[in-house]
Amino acid sequence: MMLKAEDLNVYYGPIHAVKGVSFEVREGEIVTLIGANGAGKSTTLKTLSGLMRSRGGKIEFMDKSIASTAPHKIVELGLAQVPEGRRIFTRMTVEENLDMGAFIKKNANVEADKERVFEQFPRLKERRKQVAGTLSGGEQQMLAMGRALMSDPKLLMLDEPSMGLAPILVEQVFDIVSELHKSGTTILLVEQNAEMALSIADRAYVMETGRITLSGTGEELAASEEVQKAYLGG
Repeated sequence: MMLKAEDLNVYYGPIHAVKGVSFEVREGEIVTLIGANGAGKSTTLKTLSGLMRSRGGKIEFMDKSIASTAPHKIVELGLAQVPEGRRIFTRMTVEENLDMGAFIKKNANVEADKERVFEQFPRLKERRKQVAGTLSGGEQQMLAMGRALMSDPKLLMLDEPSMGLAPILVEQVFDIVSELHKSGTTILLVEQNAEMALSIADRAYVMETGRITLSGTGEELAASEEVQKAYLGG
């Protein structure tokens, strides 16, 4: 098992935001967490990244407990997150943002990694000297993904990659996610666009008010009457 989360309980002060959540991601899968805004999806990812802590429970990555590991050490182990809202360094160039993604690499060939990212995102190569804050929303999302890939993650976590993007750009982003998956990256995807997420996911979990209420293959959940009514406009 690449990633296993067991009985996560996360609080914001007195508010119990994630309530006994358990799930797993196997190597080579795309797994998605879907649910309404405020369901606890992003909080779950932040907990896996070490940015928040669970009260009790377990988090194992590649058979190693990471529940109390520092965030930068979690990245070193091969777990990278593309945050909600992209969070790029707007005053730096595209290339400087990518360099920041390689901060864990000691004496490694960062240039070769950068060229690999430019192959996956030709638009970024065209704009490598451009200040990141002047990029379009879709280009900024590509940059956030490229920056995460600079750390050579074994598992890439994407938090709402389609947020705020025009429909045509949403399709582009999901095409990119599918391509990354085909090239061997395991993916954990948090997404409000349930239809798109389920269309590419091997397995899926539905989160509601901090709890996982349904799980199954992407196809099973897309066909579920409950999911259709709540998330697919059925």
